[in-house]
Amino acid sequence: MAGDALSQDPADLRRRIDTTKAHPARVYDVFLGGKDNYPVDREAAGAALAANPRGYLDVRHNRDFLRRAVTTLTKDEGVRQFLDIGTGLPTAENVHQIAQDITPGTRVVYVDNDPVVLAHARALLTSGPEGATDYIDADFREPARILEEAARTLDFDEPIALCLVALLHFVEDEVAYPVVRELVDALPAGSRLVLTHLTEDLNPSKIRAVRDTYTKRGFTFVLRSRDEVARFFEQSGLAVDEPGVVPVHHWRFEGGAPLPPEMEPHTLAALDDIEKVRYRDINDVTDADINVYAATGRKG
Repeated sequence: MAGDALSQDPADLRRRIDTTKAHPARVYDVFLGGKDNYPVDREAAGAALAANPRGYLDVRHNRDFLRRAVTTLTKDEGVRQFLDIGTGLPTAENVHQIAQDITPGTRVVYVDNDPVVLAHARALLTSGPEGATDYIDADFREPARILEEAARTLDFDEPIALCLVALLHFVEDEVAYPVVRELVDALPAGSRLVLTHLTEDLNPSKIRAVRDTYTKRGFTFVLRSRDEVARFFEQSGLAVDEPGVVPVHHWRFEGGAPLPPEMEPHTLAALDDIEKVRYRDINDVTDADINVYAATGRKG
């Protein structure tokens, strides 16, 4: 099931793509080993990695948290619907792949406003026959539109997991808090909020150096404290699940992360630092490496 967004002329989409400025979704794609990015995005990722050489662990652990959270909510909590805003580019183990592998009838709606993401959205819509996926071309700042279009696929009388993963640190306070509240308030009882957020609480000098590389490129970059992250849950009366708002690698990480693909040492040595990232084992992580909070919460 696909929305009107996919009927857009590919030539129009190409005209919307600005390859002169880095885009957060495409920089994220660089760190995940994707190919749907441009030199300006790779340069931005390289600058961030130079500022914090183990900063790739934030990105990779953020993604692995999403895997663990979706698995937990689907397998243990019976959640059958997901609304993923700020989807980013398709990568291994998208939300619908994780959830529908456990429960084939799961419904997933993705939302993003990057034309590169939209151009690849058909890759997100390869749902199993029993489930459904949709893609909405919209900005986080348009909650009413997102909710209206999501209702084509999702049943708002049944619990929905709202995923805001590595999104809100790109949004200023005066927008972030009211929009999250509007989205959560529209969800029925039993719904969940799944959230990650960059912070300077944990290793401030490292993440501030990374922030500076991004703000020089025109990104909005808001590093929020643990209390400020918790406010996203508290403002709508959500009960935060155990273990609370915690560094991302402490959120139910008992099983560890999947191992990266194997590569011969001499071949790995020939790659540049950014290309090596996808071959790093993220189980090799310490508290000094992480600058991301993660949490899920339940609407009563």
